[in-house]
Amino acid sequence: MNRLANSTSPYLLQHANNPVNWYPWGKEALDRAKAENKLILVSIGYSACHWCHVMEHESFEDEQVAAVMNEYFVCIKVDREERPDVDQIYMSAVQLMSGRGGWPLNCICLPDQRPIYGGTYFRKNDWTSLLFNLADFYKQKPEEAEDYAVRLTEGIRNYESIDFVVAQAQYAKTDLEAIINNWKRYFDKQEGGSGNAPKFPMPNNWQALMRYAYLMKDDEVTAQVKLTLHKMAFGGIYDHVGGGFARYSVDGRWHVPHFEKMLYDNAQLISLYAEAYTWQPDELYRKIVDEVITFSTGELMSADYGFYSALDADSEGKEGKFYIFTKKEIEEVLGDDAGLFCIYYNITEDGNWEEEESNVLFRKDSDEDLAQKLGLSVEELSGKIHTSRQKVLEARASRVRPGLDYKILTSWNGLMLKGLADAYRAFNKPEYLDIALNNAEFILNNLVSQSGRLSRVYNATSAHDKPVAFLDDYANVIDGLIALYEVTFNERWLMEARKLADTALIHYYDESKGIFFFTADDDEQLIARKSEIMDGVIPASNSVMARVLKKLGLLFDNEEYTEVSAQLLRNVMPQLTKYGSAYSNWVALLLDEVFGVNEIAITGNNAEAFRREIENSYIPNKIMLGGITGSLPLLQDKFGASTQIFICKDKTCGLPAHNPADALKEVEARF
Repeated sequence: MNRLANSTSPYLLQHANNPVNWYPWGKEALDRAKAENKLILVSIGYSACHWCHVMEHESFEDEQVAAVMNEYFVCIKVDREERPDVDQIYMSAVQLMSGRGGWPLNCICLPDQRPIYGGTYFRKNDWTSLLFNLADFYKQKPEEAEDYAVRLTEGIRNYESIDFVVAQAQYAKTDLEAIINNWKRYFDKQEGGSGNAPKFPMPNNWQALMRYAYLMKDDEVTAQVKLTLHKMAFGGIYDHVGGGFARYSVDGRWHVPHFEKMLYDNAQLISLYAEAYTWQPDELYRKIVDEVITFSTGELMSADYGFYSALDADSEGKEGKFYIFTKKEIEEVLGDDAGLFCIYYNITEDGNWEEEESNVLFRKDSDEDLAQKLGLSVEELSGKIHTSRQKVLEARASRVRPGLDYKILTSWNGLMLKGLADAYRAFNKPEYLDIALNNAEFILNNLVSQSGRLSRVYNATSAHDKPVAFLDDYANVIDGLIALYEVTFNERWLMEARKLADTALIHYYDESKGIFFFTADDDEQLIARKSEIMDGVIPASNSVMARVLKKLGLLFDNEEYTEVSAQLLRNVMPQLTKYGSAYSNWVALLLDEVFGVNEIAITGNNAEAFRREIENSYIPNKIMLGGITGSLPLLQDKFGASTQIFICKDKTCGLPAHNPADALKEVEARF
């Protein structure tokens, strides 16, 4: 076994038996590279990555390939989910060199970590040839290698950087229209989503567009959001047997998934479909939320309410094997009921994708339409399908399961905490709140040190003397804690959120640039200290911080929080019109700036009942606060003999309403 044998990362442990002399990222490997003047080979991936497994099998398990790697390079394996800071730097390098990125990510670096070449997946012969050429290049032309490293490192430092904007901004609906009108050009109006293939769910894109559609009364965007939500829920990207979404579909129809299931996708999709239900009630959205929570708690939740990171795409060495069925297999499980099940999920004798006779389950018709075609009642159809699904689920459970990445990441647990709070907000199911409360306790008890610093990864066996975490850990946990406060009115969660925000401001914020760094000021210093600005499959840590500081500024009447949020938006604003989908969380913040935020304070004995009733109405630009007691500035002098609702905006509160209906009229009047 190589030096990865002592790792806690499931991804690194997958490579512990490779003949490659892998090191984890750290002082030992980096010092050796300098001492021996050897190039560093940094190979980055994650445990659920299919093509990472393919390259491992083809190259890293091969004795001859390993001999070349060991002879000429110091080889370092990195789990991108544990060390997103390292991944961020070398992903920037590969994108600058090739215009594209992905995993596995392989970078060749000088002994001081500066990259000179990189790419993603390489076939075995190409990989070996590349390694020989680079080793010879460094030996024969070290000056050229140095010159290229200087220019590339400068590019990395400037990549995704923005200017400090001094001028105070005035935002208007026309700014929003300019962003969204450009964005509309990329809508796929046949299949939903944006562009062609592959298709990623991009939950934050559709959440921002949903809010825009409502606030701007845009029918075209409304139709596109609804189309996308339905197509994703009906497509093969969704696991119709066990619940949960795969990371993306390889085609443009949401049909054939890349079968890995990630916690971060499913957490955000809970939030998206829960909010969509309040916006445009649809029982499909309720069903999706419930099934995704059932999947997440059943397959990704630890006994103490921390959530694991992912399920692999592969089982028994084959992508998707756990999830696909032949028609014959379905008939063996369901007998006479197989025909209806096969019609419902488009299962055919020949198979519905490239794998011979195999089927990825997907839907075309609504229950209402299909019931009418088949001469059944909707209740009869849904009842039969539900029973058959349970039988297929039980049969599938006997298969060899995909691998579980059992890392518990702070950032992704913050996303899940928010998802659960959002689900409770929309559906008022106590079990959702119970899980959220237990998850919050897990985070605070296990991932926050005595000094108030977060740890990136939960490790049950060892305490971290100096916790290492990144800005996204702080941002997403703060966001989850604020959401939990808004559905419980328990100020403990808000106070914890504020403490974490203050810590983030001390260690991550650069006042001179008006932006947060991704790494702390006292963390390991890499070749560049980067800021995460563009939203991707997960919103950028800076955009999340901007939004949570806006909320905390209102809740605590704190001008510092408000000004940092405003500065962040001013800096990023010039980028928004160019490519809205890469700044969707910033667009959500801009919506709050243009339309204002409704601060809804509910005080008195019936505060919880009134909160639930108000939540049934869609008000995307709001914060909720209150309870039987409370210490927040906005709650001062607002507790009386009866339950009261105050609608406040721009530091002005209206007269108290004594029932939710009147309060909602006031919100509508201000809108």
